Amino acid sequence: MTPSSLTILVVDDLELMRRATVTQLRGLGYEKILTASDGAAALRLIRERKVDIVLSDLNMPVMTGLELLRVIRADPALTQLPFVMITAEAERSCIQDVIVAGVTSLLVKPYIPINLQNRLEQIFASKTQVKPTSTSTGPVVLGQVKVDANLNLSPTRILVVDDNPTVLELMVIMFKDDHQVQSAADGKSALALCRVEPIPDLILIDVKMPDMDGFEVVRRLRAETATAQIPVIFVTGATDEEAQIKGMELGAVDFISKKMPPKVIQTKVKNFIKFIDMRRQLQADYDAMLEANRMREDVENINRHDLKGSLAAILSMVQVMACDDAANTTQVGQLRLLETTALHVMSMLNLSSELYNIETDRFKLTAVPVDVGQLLLGLVELARSSFAEKRLTIELDTNSADGGESLMASGDTMLCYSMLQNLLKNACEAAPPDSTVLVTIKDEHPLRILLQNKGVVPVGIRENFFEKYATSGKPGGTGIGTYSARLLALAQHGSITMDTQDNDSTTTLTVSLPRRPMLFSNPQ
Repeated sequence: MTPSSLTILVVDDLELMRRATVTQLRGLGYEKILTASDGAAALRLIRERKVDIVLSDLNMPVMTGLELLRVIRADPALTQLPFVMITAEAERSCIQDVIVAGVTSLLVKPYIPINLQNRLEQIFASKTQVKPTSTSTGPVVLGQVKVDANLNLSPTRILVVDDNPTVLELMVIMFKDDHQVQSAADGKSALALCRVEPIPDLILIDVKMPDMDGFEVVRRLRAETATAQIPVIFVTGATDEEAQIKGMELGAVDFISKKMPPKVIQTKVKNFIKFIDMRRQLQADYDAMLEANRMREDVENINRHDLKGSLAAILSMVQVMACDDAANTTQVGQLRLLETTALHVMSMLNLSSELYNIETDRFKLTAVPVDVGQLLLGLVELARSSFAEKRLTIELDTNSADGGESLMASGDTMLCYSMLQNLLKNACEAAPPDSTVLVTIKDEHPLRILLQNKGVVPVGIRENFFEKYATSGKPGGTGIGTYSARLLALAQHGSITMDTQDNDSTTTLTVSLPRRPMLFSNPQ
């Protein structure tokens, strides 16, 4: 995979920034480059043309970079498309949203072309690396960009250029204790040092030098993609305004007179280096956040894989034992209950990944007919066994107008199972001992499932009952049960509501789900 064979889409609302990025990419050997001025225009291009990678600004009108990323990750055909977010954003919560949405890499402005090149090379190199696999022993090896967990930045690299040996030595002495300092006695040597990795973070250069003056050196640096963005400070004995204007027009960040006391020069340079290091630290911080998120996902995937393997083994043994002729009726019943419980745990493991996809707008519903009546029959039987010590009466009323025909919804079987199991479990936990939990299925359009129990929801959490982490008076409660149930309903184009009545001390949760599509139309 070579740069010339890849198509890159550059998305930025500022034309100047789009042009600058395109120029950098061409300098790095990329030839197939598309541009868009906002996320909506970019999305149209992505769906019309083959795109290998997206470079997008974060803050744009019409559709932001984050909104574009979420739409791409929610589309099964585009979910693996590499996406680099370019931003000057310093608000970490915003960056966390970008990471959670599934960004491939982050690039902090301002950056030099070599940083962009490294990001692109890392992304395409990772496509050929083996993904981490499950292992019971040994470390997890991740095929991702390595980031120093301590976030210790290497010393800033400064290149000092001056034809006067005394001045050159003095400048080196001024900065060598805190920074990596290189020196060059002429423009040609300076250019050579700037073409070798790692390139300088800052150049301090004299204006008046033989053969090639400082202005010409900077012109040549600006003409090359890899060195065009290196900050330059002119340090010179010249004081005329015309020279200063000329230097600033070439993009110099400052113009320092050699007549200044060394301490003043040192302070001015160090103040600018603080800005450079701040951006470098921000990039390191964001890289670490991105890597931590990737590691968490990889470890969770490995754990799910190992747990599912163990559960599969347990299920196999239980099923063999249940079919053994030597097992009596009581033992078979207990084994079937164990089998149902293991299947439930397996369902929850599968669900954990789907909840993450739903939260990050990546979930794609493939609706099928779901027999809600049959599903609830099994869940009610499981709840009766689980809450036997509370002596609850758990009733299922199909309330079907057609006398018992299967009550079908349109949705995802696993999501429906997890949602209804969660809600029924919560109702049984909230119900006082010796009370009744009533589950009613309304044969309506949409299909409605009502779960009613004795007891009321505390006043303090009624308004945010379905919000994440909302819980009250429940030992060990995480506050994600009703939140996840609501997400599962919404993902299936349904809804959940809660009604709590103080006068008769009851709480009712109502789940609405679309009915299955009509396979045949009745003739009129």
